[in-house]
Amino acid sequence: MSRFQHALKALEQARHLIAVGRSKGELTKIADLVDSFLDTPQMEACIARFRALPEGAALMDQRYPPLQPDLERLSALPVGSLGHTYAALIRRLHYDPEFFRPRPIDSEARWLTQRIATTHDLHHVVSGFATSPAGENGVLAITATQIGFPAYVSLAHVLQIAEFRFKPDRYELLSRAISHGTTIGFTAQPFATARWEEDWALPVAEWRQRLGVTLPADGEAYGLPHP
Repeated sequence: MSRFQHALKALEQARHLIAVGRSKGELTKIADLVDSFLDTPQMEACIARFRALPEGAALMDQRYPPLQPDLERLSALPVGSLGHTYAALIRRLHYDPEFFRPRPIDSEARWLTQRIATTHDLHHVVSGFATSPAGENGVLAITATQIGFPAYVSLAHVLQIAEFRFKPDRYELLSRAISHGTTIGFTAQPFATARWEEDWALPVAEWRQRLGVTLPADGEAYGLPHP
């Protein structure tokens, strides 16, 4: 990619970041931002980091399927299990479990992007972050720290600057959430390589133990409320 192409791509990404801010986080605008990084050096670096993780290359090479949750089946699992807790969160918030933009998984970049998009809400469950703006940024910080997912790196930095500039009274909470997510990112096992679908019945507490999440956001102002 030439220097001129780099400049054009940077301008495109800046426009998408502005659009995300103006739309207050509309999912289609976030998806546009995510897709703008598909064929970039930043995504190539992210893929390299992912492939270097234990299980990363194997997951990518076999195109491990993006998440396709069956909420009815997951709701029937024991209370406290990953599946039951995830399904309860999706239903309590009236979320569409297939909110993500459909993408082919014919390239490494598209596969990784879709895997991250479809498992995002599971990261909330395991880390304990709420879906509030501060909680969302805490979760973004985990993925940004662990694999350098380009759109999440950009969003976390830009939103922190925006809060400081326009809503200084909320800056402290946002900064704490991002710092908390960054700490989890550095101390826990990679969320992006977890095969969640193979252990839906495992309690959330055991998933946290398996992944080394010793400081979940439970009880924090940006943590998930108790059901």
